[in-house]
Amino acid sequence: MNTLLADLRDLRPVLGLMRIRRAMVARAIALGSLTLGASVALSGVSAWLIVRASQMPPVMFLNVAAVGVRFFGILRGVSRYLERLASHDVALEGVVNLRTTLYERLATGRTERIAALRRGDLLARTGVDVDDVGDVVVRGIVPAAAAVVVSLGSVIAVAFFNPLSALILLVMLAVSALVVPVLAARADTEAEQARVAERTAVGTATETLITRAADLALSGRTETELARLEAAHRRSAAVENRAARPLAASAAIAVLTTGLSVIGALLVAIPAHVSGALTATELGVVVLLPLAAFEATTALPAAASQVHRSAAAARRIADLLGPEGMAASPEEATAPGADDCATPAAPSGSPLGDGLRAEALRYGWPGHAPLGEVTLEVGPGRSLAIVGPSGVGKTTLLLTLAGMLPAAGGSVRLDGLDPYGLRGAERTRHVALTAEDAHVFTTTVLENLRAARGDVTTQEAWEALHRAGLEEWVSALPAGLDEPIGPETVSGGERRRLLIARALVSRAPLLLLDEPAEHLSAEVAHALMTDLLGLTSEGLAVVVVTHHTSALEHADEILTLTPGTAGETPRPDPTLETTP
Repeated sequence: MNTLLADLRDLRPVLGLMRIRRAMVARAIALGSLTLGASVALSGVSAWLIVRASQMPPVMFLNVAAVGVRFFGILRGVSRYLERLASHDVALEGVVNLRTTLYERLATGRTERIAALRRGDLLARTGVDVDDVGDVVVRGIVPAAAAVVVSLGSVIAVAFFNPLSALILLVMLAVSALVVPVLAARADTEAEQARVAERTAVGTATETLITRAADLALSGRTETELARLEAAHRRSAAVENRAARPLAASAAIAVLTTGLSVIGALLVAIPAHVSGALTATELGVVVLLPLAAFEATTALPAAASQVHRSAAAARRIADLLGPEGMAASPEEATAPGADDCATPAAPSGSPLGDGLRAEALRYGWPGHAPLGEVTLEVGPGRSLAIVGPSGVGKTTLLLTLAGMLPAAGGSVRLDGLDPYGLRGAERTRHVALTAEDAHVFTTTVLENLRAARGDVTTQEAWEALHRAGLEEWVSALPAGLDEPIGPETVSGGERRRLLIARALVSRAPLLLLDEPAEHLSAEVAHALMTDLLGLTSEGLAVVVVTHHTSALEHADEILTLTPGTAGETPRPDPTLETTP
């Protein structure tokens, strides 16, 4: 029971983000209660009709009961259909609201939680987990509330005929409604962690196969990744099968309580009938009505398991958003005290284009030891190349400079502001970050550019494509800017330049680029790096993290990071050895 109460407590904040209208929930519960009530009434009237017909009365005495049977039979089907529509309306509206709120708050909130997750895990939290939270309405809240209403109504109805039979029914319903769901939820808890892990593995493998199809084909690793996906899917199916066993056992116990209730009703109702306290027709109602009453509680073990599953999903969503993201409103999310590490938002009048400065900046992932310390300055119209072996922390430094990770020490200023205190559109006014694995969406060229700024015009798009060296390629496409593209339809060089164009349309005065020439041929990589470093002629500040050093003679300064040591102060380095 404590586990169930804890689940409900963890669900409440996330359910608030769904903005579910109480009137819609009440309508769904009312229709669910009407459905189960019609089933109970159908069972009671049928029992009366069967027993009364066995006494061979005039047919006219059976007409009302026969009409009642038809009425409640039709009502049960119609109300069930309407209940499904109502409950799914609530769930779908709630899921849309939750997913929209989730995206909005992720876009304006702290980014270190997102950056620390694998893509498959992030997709699971914004996809399946949101759906699991929405399922609690259809499979948890509505069935549980309807079960309470109908169970109490059934006990009251039986009490009119025989109070002792009603007491037995109440006890058995309590066992079926309370004990069985708790056992089911407890057993399901053991399988939930494994279920989430395997589901994440499936999502990660699927995402890798889709987004890196070309790389996998070139390296001959497609079959390996397919085998990995198949193995993860088999493990996921096995976990789901194990998770179904507690539900099956709970269902068996529920059937047992139904049988015990009928037997108990017989044991107390037959003597009452013999003594004359119950008529034959009333005896039939008392004995057969519980069969329909337990229809309300048979869904409760699955409802308890769904509550636990939805609560686990809600906890993962809450962990993704953090305390500030779970605030009731965007104003609260940025209010002082919402996050201990938060810095004040940038004033609207802050100057733009002052450049990037870091003094004794220590960088690293929160909760881990800093990877190094750097001092650097990149003003407007200047470029900085950050080089060093893999794993030394180049990307971590870049994320810290962009404000996506907090500084572990020292200070960093972007146009005079702490970048970690910036949010959403306010951040993009100052800096554009292009990650190594930034996504190309399956849509038109123009809409891919609008991922950075939604109001990009066609003229601005062409200008950015020209600056990124893609104007000729896009012009050759059949539909130009309106040509549908995707990760599988563009080459490595085209993809990298498209991401650069996306950064350019953001109008940010500082560009932070992570491995823009990775996986490209030496000739293409050299040309791309030369073009990127040449953007300083337009007044932009450019910081590039790269392994390709062939074009770094065009960089104004070079920062070399080495394992286990602080980064060197940026300096011109014309003797830097180039890669072949």
